[in-house]
Amino acid sequence: MTEDEFAFLDATAQAALVRKGDATPLELVDAAIARIEKINPQLNAVIHERFDRAREDAHSVGDAPFAGVPMVIKDLDAALAGEPCHWGNKLLRTVGWIEDHDSYLVGKLRAAGFVFVGKANTPELGLQPTTEPLAYGPTHNPWNTTRGPGGSSGGSAAAVSSGMVPVAHAGDGGGSIRIPASACGLFGLKPTRGRVSLGPDQGEAWAGLVCRHVVTRSVRDSAAVLDCLAGRMPGDPYSAEPPARPFAAEVDVDPEPLLIGLRTTSELAETDPECVAAAEDAAALLESLGHTVERASPEALDEDVMSSFLTIFSANVVADLEEIARRAGREVTQVDVEPLTWMYADLGKATTGAQYLGAINAMHAWTRRMATWWADDGYDLLLTPTLAERPPVLGELVVQDPEDLFRAAARAVPFAAYTAPFNSTGQPAMSVPLYWSAADNLPIGVQLVADREREDLLLRVAGQLERARPWADRRPFVHA
Repeated sequence: MTEDEFAFLDATAQAALVRKGDATPLELVDAAIARIEKINPQLNAVIHERFDRAREDAHSVGDAPFAGVPMVIKDLDAALAGEPCHWGNKLLRTVGWIEDHDSYLVGKLRAAGFVFVGKANTPELGLQPTTEPLAYGPTHNPWNTTRGPGGSSGGSAAAVSSGMVPVAHAGDGGGSIRIPASACGLFGLKPTRGRVSLGPDQGEAWAGLVCRHVVTRSVRDSAAVLDCLAGRMPGDPYSAEPPARPFAAEVDVDPEPLLIGLRTTSELAETDPECVAAAEDAAALLESLGHTVERASPEALDEDVMSSFLTIFSANVVADLEEIARRAGREVTQVDVEPLTWMYADLGKATTGAQYLGAINAMHAWTRRMATWWADDGYDLLLTPTLAERPPVLGELVVQDPEDLFRAAARAVPFAAYTAPFNSTGQPAMSVPLYWSAADNLPIGVQLVADREREDLLLRVAGQLERARPWADRRPFVHA
Protein backbone atom coordinates (compact mmCIF):
# COMPACT_ATOMS: atom_id res chain seq x y z
CA MET A 1 0.00 0.00 0.00
CA THR A 2 1.08 3.59 -0.56
CA GLU A 3 1.32 6.22 2.17
CA ASP A 4 -1.85 7.89 0.85
CA GLU A 5 -3.72 4.60 1.24
CA PHE A 6 -2.57 4.39 4.86
CA ALA A 7 -3.57 7.97 5.63
CA PHE A 8 -7.23 7.53 6.50
CA LEU A 9 -7.13 3.97 7.75
CA ASP A 10 -7.93 3.94 11.43
CA ALA A 11 -5.54 2.43 13.96
CA THR A 12 -7.42 -0.86 14.02
CA ALA A 13 -7.12 -1.25 10.24
CA GLN A 14 -3.43 -0.28 10.23
CA ALA A 15 -2.70 -2.84 12.95
CA ALA A 16 -4.53 -5.49 10.93
CA LEU A 17 -2.25 -4.83 7.95
CA VAL A 18 0.78 -5.58 10.10
CA ARG A 19 -0.73 -8.76 11.51
CA LYS A 20 -1.57 -9.99 8.00
CA GLY A 21 1.90 -9.16 6.69
CA ASP A 22 0.56 -6.56 4.25
CA ALA A 23 2.59 -3.78 5.87
CA THR A 24 5.48 -3.53 8.30
CA PRO A 25 5.60 -1.28 11.37
CA LEU A 26 8.38 0.72 9.72
CA GLU A 27 6.25 1.27 6.62
CA LEU A 28 3.41 2.65 8.74
CA VAL A 29 5.79 4.92 10.62
CA ASP A 30 7.60 6.16 7.51
CA ALA A 31 4.28 6.94 5.85
CA ALA A 32 3.12 8.94 8.86
CA ILE A 33 6.39 10.88 8.94
CA ALA A 34 5.98 11.73 5.26
CA ARG A 35 2.46 12.99 5.87
CA ILE A 36 3.58 15.14 8.80
CA GLU A 37 6.40 16.63 6.75
CA LYS A 38 3.95 17.38 3.94
CA ILE A 39 1.03 18.98 5.76
CA ASN A 40 2.17 20.00 9.23
CA PRO A 41 3.64 23.29 7.91
CA GLN A 42 0.06 24.34 7.08
CA LEU A 43 -1.36 23.34 10.47
CA ASN A 44 1.37 23.51 13.14
CA ALA A 45 -0.11 20.51 14.92
CA VAL A 46 3.14 18.63 15.65
CA ILE A 47 5.69 20.77 17.49
CA HIS A 48 8.32 18.19 18.50
CA GLU A 49 9.36 15.71 15.82
CA ARG A 50 10.49 12.27 16.93
CA PHE A 51 11.20 10.74 13.59
CA ASP A 52 14.53 8.96 14.06
CA ARG A 53 13.53 7.45 17.41
CA ALA A 54 10.18 6.41 15.96
CA ARG A 55 11.93 4.50 13.20
CA GLU A 56 14.10 2.78 15.82
CA ASP A 57 11.04 1.96 17.94
CA ALA A 58 9.25 0.46 14.93
CA HIS A 59 11.76 -2.40 14.97
CA SER A 60 10.89 -3.47 18.53
CA VAL A 61 7.08 -3.50 18.73
CA GLY A 62 6.79 -7.28 18.54
CA ASP A 63 3.31 -8.71 18.15
CA ALA A 64 1.51 -6.13 20.32
CA PRO A 65 -2.11 -5.39 19.30
CA PHE A 66 -1.25 -2.03 17.70
CA ALA A 67 2.24 -2.95 16.55
CA GLY A 68 3.71 -0.12 14.49
CA VAL A 69 0.67 2.16 14.50
CA PRO A 70 1.91 5.77 14.60
CA MET A 71 0.48 8.32 17.01
CA VAL A 72 1.37 11.64 18.64
CA ILE A 73 1.48 12.55 22.33
CA LYS A 74 0.08 15.86 23.50
CA ASP A 75 2.80 18.15 24.93
CA LEU A 76 0.95 18.11 28.26
CA ASP A 77 -0.66 15.47 30.48
CA ALA A 78 1.87 12.71 29.77
CA ALA A 79 5.60 12.25 30.27
CA LEU A 80 7.52 10.68 27.38
CA ALA A 81 11.06 9.67 28.38
CA GLY A 82 13.82 11.50 26.54
CA GLU A 83 11.48 14.01 24.93
CA PRO A 84 10.50 17.63 25.59
CA CYS A 85 7.42 18.46 27.64
CA HIS A 86 6.84 22.20 27.63
CA TRP A 87 3.12 22.55 28.46
CA GLY A 88 2.84 25.35 25.88
CA ASN A 89 5.09 27.48 28.10
CA LYS A 90 7.97 29.56 26.81
CA LEU A 91 10.12 29.21 29.94
CA LEU A 92 10.10 25.41 29.74
CA ARG A 93 10.90 25.76 26.06
CA THR A 94 13.80 28.11 26.82
CA VAL A 95 15.34 25.83 29.45
CA GLY A 96 14.76 22.82 27.18
CA TRP A 97 13.01 20.60 29.71
CA ILE A 98 13.27 16.88 28.86
CA GLU A 99 11.34 14.14 30.64
CA ASP A 100 13.32 11.30 32.23
CA HIS A 101 10.53 8.73 32.45
CA ASP A 102 7.30 7.54 30.87
CA SER A 103 3.97 8.18 32.52
CA TYR A 104 1.82 5.09 33.08
CA LEU A 105 -0.34 6.16 30.15
CA VAL A 106 2.64 6.36 27.79
CA GLY A 107 3.97 3.06 29.09
CA LYS A 108 0.66 1.34 28.35
CA LEU A 109 0.56 2.82 24.86
CA ARG A 110 4.11 1.57 24.24
CA ALA A 111 3.13 -1.89 25.46
CA ALA A 112 0.20 -1.84 23.03
CA GLY A 113 2.67 -1.30 20.17
CA PHE A 114 1.99 2.33 19.32
CA VAL A 115 4.97 4.27 17.95
CA PHE A 116 5.25 7.93 18.90
CA VAL A 117 6.22 10.06 15.91
CA GLY A 118 5.99 13.43 17.65
CA LYS A 119 4.38 15.65 20.24
CA ALA A 120 1.37 17.84 19.61
CA ASN A 121 0.74 21.50 20.27
CA THR A 122 -1.30 22.64 23.28
CA PRO A 123 -2.30 25.96 24.86
CA GLU A 124 -0.24 27.04 27.86
CA LEU A 125 -0.98 24.64 30.76
CA GLY A 126 -4.05 23.46 28.84
CA LEU A 127 -6.04 26.46 30.09
CA GLN A 128 -7.78 27.54 26.89
CA PRO A 129 -10.31 25.89 24.53
CA THR A 130 -8.13 27.04 21.66
CA THR A 131 -4.58 26.01 20.76
CA GLU A 132 -2.67 29.25 20.30
CA PRO A 133 0.30 29.27 22.71
CA LEU A 134 2.76 32.13 22.44
CA ALA A 135 5.56 29.58 22.87
CA TYR A 136 4.74 27.64 19.69
CA GLY A 137 2.15 29.63 17.74
CA PRO A 138 -1.38 28.67 16.73
CA THR A 139 -2.55 25.34 15.40
CA HIS A 140 -4.93 25.69 12.45
CA ASN A 141 -8.14 23.76 11.98
CA PRO A 142 -7.83 21.41 8.98
CA TRP A 143 -11.44 22.17 7.96
CA ASN A 144 -10.79 25.91 7.76
CA THR A 145 -7.30 27.20 8.51
CA THR A 146 -8.59 30.61 9.66
CA ARG A 147 -10.25 28.86 12.61
CA GLY A 148 -8.88 27.08 15.64
CA PRO A 149 -9.00 23.32 16.26
CA GLY A 150 -10.23 23.70 19.83
CA GLY A 151 -8.20 22.98 22.91
CA SER A 152 -6.49 22.01 24.89
CA SER A 153 -5.86 18.90 22.76
CA GLY A 154 -6.02 20.95 19.55
CA GLY A 155 -2.69 19.80 18.11
CA SER A 156 -3.70 16.19 18.63
CA ALA A 157 -7.08 16.72 16.98
CA ALA A 158 -5.64 18.55 13.99
CA ALA A 159 -3.08 15.77 13.47
CA VAL A 160 -5.76 13.06 13.45
CA SER A 161 -8.34 15.01 11.45
CA SER A 162 -5.87 15.83 8.69
CA GLY A 163 -4.67 12.23 8.39
CA MET A 164 -1.18 12.63 9.82
CA VAL A 165 -1.87 9.86 12.36
CA PRO A 166 -4.96 7.76 13.13
CA VAL A 167 -4.99 8.40 16.88
CA ALA A 168 -3.55 10.95 19.30
CA HIS A 169 -3.27 11.27 23.05
CA ALA A 170 -5.53 13.88 24.65
CA GLY A 171 -6.51 15.10 28.12
CA ASP A 172 -9.74 16.69 29.33
CA GLY A 173 -10.07 19.03 32.35
CA GLY A 174 -13.01 21.09 31.12
CA GLY A 175 -13.70 19.65 27.69
CA SER A 176 -10.24 19.30 26.19
CA ILE A 177 -10.98 15.97 24.48
CA ARG A 178 -14.55 16.77 23.45
CA ILE A 179 -14.01 20.40 22.36
CA PRO A 180 -11.30 19.67 19.74
CA ALA A 181 -13.11 16.49 18.68
CA SER A 182 -16.15 18.63 17.89
CA ALA A 183 -14.12 21.34 16.17
CA CYS A 184 -12.19 18.84 14.01
CA GLY A 185 -14.90 16.29 13.16
CA LEU A 186 -13.55 13.47 15.36
CA PHE A 187 -14.83 11.07 17.96
CA GLY A 188 -13.75 12.05 21.48
CA LEU A 189 -14.58 10.12 24.65
CA LYS A 190 -13.79 11.48 28.09
CA PRO A 191 -13.71 8.45 30.40
CA THR A 192 -15.07 8.15 33.92
CA ARG A 193 -12.92 9.76 36.60
CA GLY A 194 -10.31 7.24 37.69
CA ARG A 195 -10.68 5.01 34.62
CA VAL A 196 -7.19 5.93 33.32
CA SER A 197 -4.36 6.36 35.80
CA LEU A 198 -2.60 9.73 35.94
CA GLY A 199 0.47 8.24 37.63
CA PRO A 200 3.15 8.08 38.57
CA ASP A 201 3.40 11.87 38.71
CA GLN A 202 -0.16 12.56 39.84
CA GLY A 203 -2.88 10.81 41.78
CA GLU A 204 -5.41 13.26 40.47
CA ALA A 205 -5.24 16.53 38.52
CA TRP A 206 -7.31 19.65 39.18
CA ALA A 207 -9.02 17.89 42.13
CA GLY A 208 -10.31 15.16 39.84
CA LEU A 209 -11.48 17.36 36.96
CA VAL A 210 -8.88 15.96 34.53
CA CYS A 211 -9.22 12.66 32.65
CA ARG A 212 -6.96 11.36 29.89
CA HIS A 213 -7.53 9.28 26.79
CA VAL A 214 -7.29 9.87 23.00
CA VAL A 215 -9.03 11.45 20.01
CA THR A 216 -9.80 9.17 17.06
CA ARG A 217 -11.57 8.98 13.73
CA SER A 218 -13.44 5.77 14.60
CA VAL A 219 -15.40 4.61 17.62
CA ARG A 220 -13.69 1.22 17.59
CA ASP A 221 -10.26 2.83 17.94
CA SER A 222 -11.37 4.82 20.98
CA ALA A 223 -12.80 1.71 22.62
CA ALA A 224 -9.75 -0.44 21.88
CA VAL A 225 -7.33 2.18 23.19
CA LEU A 226 -9.43 2.56 26.34
CA ASP A 227 -9.01 -1.18 26.88
CA CYS A 228 -5.25 -0.62 26.71
CA LEU A 229 -5.26 2.34 29.10
CA ALA A 230 -7.92 1.46 31.65
CA GLY A 231 -7.09 -0.05 35.01
CA ARG A 232 -5.85 0.81 38.45
CA MET A 233 -2.12 1.32 38.92
CA PRO A 234 -0.15 1.03 42.19
CA GLY A 235 -0.84 3.98 44.46
CA ASP A 236 -3.81 5.40 42.57
CA PRO A 237 -6.06 7.18 45.10
CA TYR A 238 -9.20 5.90 43.36
CA SER A 239 -10.23 4.07 40.22
CA ALA A 240 -13.29 3.08 38.22
CA GLU A 241 -14.74 -0.42 38.46
CA PRO A 242 -13.47 -2.67 35.66
CA PRO A 243 -15.97 -3.24 32.84
CA ALA A 244 -17.85 -6.52 32.56
CA ARG A 245 -16.18 -7.17 29.20
CA PRO A 246 -13.73 -5.30 26.95
CA PHE A 247 -14.89 -1.90 25.75
CA ALA A 248 -14.05 -2.94 22.20
CA ALA A 249 -16.74 -5.61 22.44
CA GLU A 250 -19.44 -2.96 22.95
CA VAL A 251 -19.03 -1.05 19.69
CA ASP A 252 -20.87 -3.53 17.46
CA VAL A 253 -23.69 -4.15 19.97
CA ASP A 254 -26.86 -2.14 19.40
CA PRO A 255 -28.17 -0.83 22.72
CA GLU A 256 -31.63 -1.61 24.02
CA PRO A 257 -34.09 1.29 23.53
CA LEU A 258 -32.95 4.12 25.77
CA LEU A 259 -34.55 7.11 27.45
CA ILE A 260 -32.50 10.17 26.50
CA GLY A 261 -32.86 13.73 27.75
CA LEU A 262 -32.19 16.62 25.37
CA ARG A 263 -30.89 20.01 26.49
CA THR A 264 -29.92 22.77 24.05
CA THR A 265 -29.54 25.74 26.42
CA SER A 266 -26.86 26.62 28.92
CA GLU A 267 -26.92 28.96 31.89
CA LEU A 268 -23.38 29.94 30.96
CA ALA A 269 -23.66 31.04 27.34
CA GLU A 270 -26.05 31.61 24.46
CA THR A 271 -26.03 28.68 22.05
CA ASP A 272 -25.50 29.18 18.32
CA PRO A 273 -28.56 28.06 16.32
CA GLU A 274 -26.43 25.66 14.28
CA CYS A 275 -25.18 23.98 17.46
CA VAL A 276 -28.80 23.66 18.58
CA ALA A 277 -29.69 22.24 15.17
CA ALA A 278 -26.89 19.66 15.45
CA ALA A 279 -28.26 18.38 18.77
CA GLU A 280 -31.84 18.33 17.50
CA ASP A 281 -30.73 16.48 14.38
CA ALA A 282 -28.97 13.90 16.57
CA ALA A 283 -32.14 13.57 18.64
CA ALA A 284 -34.14 12.77 15.50
CA LEU A 285 -31.53 10.23 14.43
CA LEU A 286 -31.62 8.56 17.85
CA GLU A 287 -35.41 8.40 17.71
CA SER A 288 -35.23 6.79 14.27
CA LEU A 289 -33.02 4.12 15.85
CA GLY A 290 -35.68 3.26 18.42
CA HIS A 291 -34.76 5.47 21.35
CA THR A 292 -37.03 7.90 23.20
CA VAL A 293 -35.77 11.48 23.37
CA GLU A 294 -37.43 14.04 25.65
CA ARG A 295 -36.58 17.65 26.42
CA ALA A 296 -35.34 16.98 29.92
CA SER A 297 -32.13 17.44 31.89
CA PRO A 298 -30.91 17.55 35.50
CA GLU A 299 -32.26 20.56 37.40
CA ALA A 300 -28.81 21.00 38.91
CA LEU A 301 -27.56 22.22 35.51
CA ASP A 302 -29.48 25.42 36.22
CA GLU A 303 -27.27 26.07 39.25
CA ASP A 304 -23.92 27.86 39.35
CA VAL A 305 -21.13 25.31 39.24
CA MET A 306 -18.49 27.40 37.52
CA SER A 307 -17.53 29.44 40.58
CA SER A 308 -16.32 26.24 42.28
CA PHE A 309 -14.70 25.11 39.03
CA LEU A 310 -12.83 28.43 38.72
CA THR A 311 -11.58 28.26 42.32
CA ILE A 312 -10.17 24.76 41.78
CA PHE A 313 -8.85 25.61 38.32
CA SER A 314 -7.03 28.80 39.38
CA ALA A 315 -5.47 27.28 42.50
CA ASN A 316 -4.04 24.51 40.35
CA VAL A 317 -2.54 27.08 37.99
CA VAL A 318 -0.48 28.31 40.96
CA ALA A 319 0.69 24.75 41.58
CA ASP A 320 1.60 24.36 37.91
CA LEU A 321 3.70 27.53 37.99
CA GLU A 322 5.51 26.22 41.06
CA GLU A 323 6.29 23.02 39.15
CA ILE A 324 7.58 25.07 36.21
CA ALA A 325 9.80 26.99 38.64
CA ARG A 326 11.19 23.71 40.01
CA ARG A 327 11.96 22.48 36.50
CA ALA A 328 13.45 25.80 35.40
CA GLY A 329 15.51 26.24 38.57
CA ARG A 330 14.21 29.72 39.22
CA GLU A 331 11.09 31.65 40.16
CA VAL A 332 8.46 32.14 37.46
CA THR A 333 7.76 35.80 36.75
CA GLN A 334 4.99 37.52 34.86
CA VAL A 335 7.06 37.67 31.67
CA ASP A 336 7.49 33.88 31.69
CA VAL A 337 3.81 33.12 31.12
CA GLU A 338 0.92 34.39 29.07
CA PRO A 339 -1.28 37.19 30.47
CA LEU A 340 -4.32 34.96 31.04
CA THR A 341 -2.19 32.40 32.85
CA TRP A 342 -0.87 35.10 35.18
CA MET A 343 -4.40 36.39 35.79
CA TYR A 344 -5.61 32.91 36.78
CA ALA A 345 -2.55 32.50 39.01
CA ASP A 346 -3.40 35.77 40.77
CA LEU A 347 -6.90 34.43 41.42
CA GLY A 348 -5.40 31.22 42.74
CA LYS A 349 -2.98 33.00 45.04
CA ALA A 350 -5.89 34.90 46.58
CA THR A 351 -7.68 31.63 47.39
CA THR A 352 -7.34 30.32 50.95
CA GLY A 353 -7.04 26.67 51.80
CA ALA A 354 -10.50 26.76 53.36
CA GLN A 355 -11.95 28.29 50.20
CA TYR A 356 -10.31 25.63 48.07
CA LEU A 357 -11.69 22.82 50.20
CA GLY A 358 -15.07 24.55 50.23
CA ALA A 359 -15.08 24.57 46.42
CA ILE A 360 -14.29 20.85 46.32
CA ASN A 361 -17.09 20.12 48.79
CA ALA A 362 -19.51 22.28 46.79
CA MET A 363 -18.53 20.44 43.62
CA HIS A 364 -19.13 17.08 45.28
CA ALA A 365 -22.51 18.16 46.65
CA TRP A 366 -23.55 19.42 43.21
CA THR A 367 -22.42 16.12 41.70
CA ARG A 368 -24.78 14.26 44.03
CA ARG A 369 -27.68 16.44 42.93
CA MET A 370 -26.77 15.79 39.30
CA ALA A 371 -26.55 12.04 39.86
CA THR A 372 -30.18 11.75 40.95
CA TRP A 373 -31.32 12.40 37.36
CA TRP A 374 -29.67 9.17 36.24
CA ALA A 375 -30.29 7.21 39.45
CA ASP A 376 -33.88 8.22 40.25
CA ASP A 377 -35.46 9.78 37.16
CA GLY A 378 -34.83 6.83 34.87
CA TYR A 379 -32.80 8.55 32.14
CA ASP A 380 -29.99 6.67 30.43
CA LEU A 381 -28.22 9.49 28.58
CA LEU A 382 -28.18 13.26 28.25
CA LEU A 383 -27.80 14.77 24.77
CA THR A 384 -26.47 18.32 24.29
CA PRO A 385 -24.43 20.30 21.78
CA THR A 386 -20.74 19.79 22.47
CA LEU A 387 -20.02 23.50 21.98
CA ALA A 388 -22.22 26.56 22.28
CA GLU A 389 -20.46 28.08 19.25
CA ARG A 390 -18.84 26.88 16.05
CA PRO A 391 -15.01 26.66 16.03
CA PRO A 392 -13.69 30.18 16.68
CA VAL A 393 -11.63 32.30 14.34
CA LEU A 394 -7.98 32.21 15.40
CA GLY A 395 -7.16 35.16 17.63
CA GLU A 396 -10.66 35.61 19.07
CA LEU A 397 -9.87 33.85 22.34
CA VAL A 398 -6.40 35.23 23.00
CA VAL A 399 -5.38 38.41 24.79
CA GLN A 400 -4.79 41.27 22.38
CA ASP A 401 -3.65 43.86 24.98
CA PRO A 402 -3.34 44.12 28.79
CA GLU A 403 -6.84 45.54 29.07
CA ASP A 404 -8.23 42.55 27.20
CA LEU A 405 -7.92 39.91 29.92
CA PHE A 406 -11.51 39.59 31.05
CA ARG A 407 -12.87 39.74 27.49
CA ALA A 408 -10.57 36.92 26.43
CA ALA A 409 -11.50 34.84 29.49
CA ALA A 410 -15.21 35.42 28.89
CA ARG A 411 -14.92 34.46 25.21
CA ALA A 412 -13.71 31.02 26.26
CA VAL A 413 -16.86 30.22 28.25
CA PRO A 414 -19.15 29.16 25.35
CA PHE A 415 -16.66 26.49 24.32
CA ALA A 416 -16.78 24.75 27.70
CA ALA A 417 -20.33 25.57 28.76
CA TYR A 418 -21.69 22.12 27.93
CA THR A 419 -18.53 20.09 28.61
CA ALA A 420 -17.07 21.40 31.89
CA PRO A 421 -20.01 20.34 34.12
CA PHE A 422 -19.17 16.69 33.47
CA ASN A 423 -15.56 17.17 34.50
CA SER A 424 -17.02 18.25 37.84
CA THR A 425 -19.22 15.16 38.10
CA GLY A 426 -16.59 12.77 36.75
CA GLN A 427 -19.07 11.15 34.38
CA PRO A 428 -18.09 9.72 31.00
CA ALA A 429 -19.06 11.93 28.07
CA MET A 430 -18.36 11.85 24.35
CA SER A 431 -18.49 14.14 21.34
CA VAL A 432 -19.79 12.46 18.17
CA PRO A 433 -19.26 13.99 14.68
CA LEU A 434 -22.72 13.82 13.12
CA TYR A 435 -23.26 17.33 11.72
CA TRP A 436 -21.47 19.82 9.46
CA SER A 437 -22.59 23.42 8.94
CA ALA A 438 -24.28 24.01 5.60
CA ALA A 439 -22.65 27.36 4.87
CA ASP A 440 -18.98 26.59 5.52
CA ASN A 441 -18.69 22.80 6.09
CA LEU A 442 -17.45 23.13 9.67
CA PRO A 443 -17.92 20.09 11.92
CA ILE A 444 -20.29 20.55 14.86
CA GLY A 445 -20.23 17.73 17.38
CA VAL A 446 -22.95 16.57 19.75
CA GLN A 447 -22.32 15.43 23.30
CA LEU A 448 -23.79 12.40 25.00
CA VAL A 449 -23.31 11.86 28.74
CA ALA A 450 -23.85 8.64 30.70
CA ASP A 451 -23.89 7.71 34.36
CA ARG A 452 -20.55 6.97 36.05
CA GLU A 453 -18.71 3.95 34.72
CA ARG A 454 -21.08 3.53 31.78
CA GLU A 455 -18.61 4.00 28.96
CA ASP A 456 -19.97 0.70 27.71
CA LEU A 457 -23.35 2.30 27.03
CA LEU A 458 -21.79 5.34 25.35
CA LEU A 459 -19.72 3.12 23.07
CA ARG A 460 -22.75 1.04 22.07
CA VAL A 461 -24.67 4.19 21.15
CA ALA A 462 -21.65 5.70 19.39
CA GLY A 463 -21.20 2.56 17.31
CA GLN A 464 -24.89 2.58 16.41
CA LEU A 465 -24.69 6.24 15.36
CA GLU A 466 -21.51 5.63 13.34
CA ARG A 467 -23.20 2.82 11.43
CA ALA A 468 -26.34 4.88 10.86
CA ARG A 469 -24.47 7.97 9.68
CA PRO A 470 -20.85 7.14 8.81
CA TRP A 471 -18.33 9.97 8.89
CA ALA A 472 -15.15 8.08 7.91
CA ASP A 473 -15.15 9.33 4.30
CA ARG A 474 -15.37 13.02 5.15
CA ARG A 475 -12.16 14.95 4.47
CA PRO A 476 -11.12 18.36 5.74
CA PHE A 477 -9.77 21.10 3.50
CA VAL A 478 -6.18 20.25 4.55
CA HIS A 479 -5.58 16.52 4.50
CA ALA A 480 -2.99 13.94 3.56
